Amino acid sequence: MSSETPKEALFGQFALVARTLGHAHRLALLEQVAQGEHSVEALAKRTRLSTANVSQHLQQMKRAGLIASRRDGKFVRYRLADDAVLDLLASLRRLAERNLAEVERIVRSYFRSRDGLEAVSREELLRRARAGEVVILDVRPEDEFALGHLRGALNIPLRDLEARLSELPRTKEIVAYCRGAYCVLSYEAVAALRARGFKARRLEDGFPEWRAAGLPISAGPPGASSA
Repeated sequence: MSSETPKEALFGQFALVARTLGHAHRLALLEQVAQGEHSVEALAKRTRLSTANVSQHLQQMKRAGLIASRRDGKFVRYRLADDAVLDLLASLRRLAERNLAEVERIVRSYFRSRDGLEAVSREELLRRARAGEVVILDVRPEDEFALGHLRGALNIPLRDLEARLSELPRTKEIVAYCRGAYCVLSYEAVAALRARGFKARRLEDGFPEWRAAGLPISAGPPGASSA
């Protein structure tokens, strides 16, 4: 008979979750899955990992209760188990920001060099969008935008931004967002827009956090009518 106490058993399960988070590839996959449901093949293409490697990581995260799946024809599609996973990742990010010197160095040398201004909060963006004061710019790829986006957002993937500047007004502030707090797409977009004379800022985090907060979202490809 096991001499393990209930508390020890619980700590063992908590440790399982912690061990599962302890891989950079799994954190990258969680960022992708947080945008919406994805197949193994789509995740492999997005993260540039092999299909076998992605499948192995996904199974480990599923056993740890971080993601869930459903069968869709011949594909299996993966999603976050629930929004508590976003809270866990946010806590991990804050802890690392406060206590790891290397995190501070990376943030200072890359992210703050591209955008030293305070990001726009979700509450401020919602208020200003309803007042018609800003343009919301989603710089993620089209397939991620189609899975879900901030209501009223214009989708111009970062790779197309230079060619589509004429679609953006110079009379309003542009607020760009992408996958999360340290998604490089929004940082690069804001830096590029400011260099070309636009007034631009970032949303404080990304689409998953906006959705988890219960704020207005839409789904469908660019140009589709919003529900």
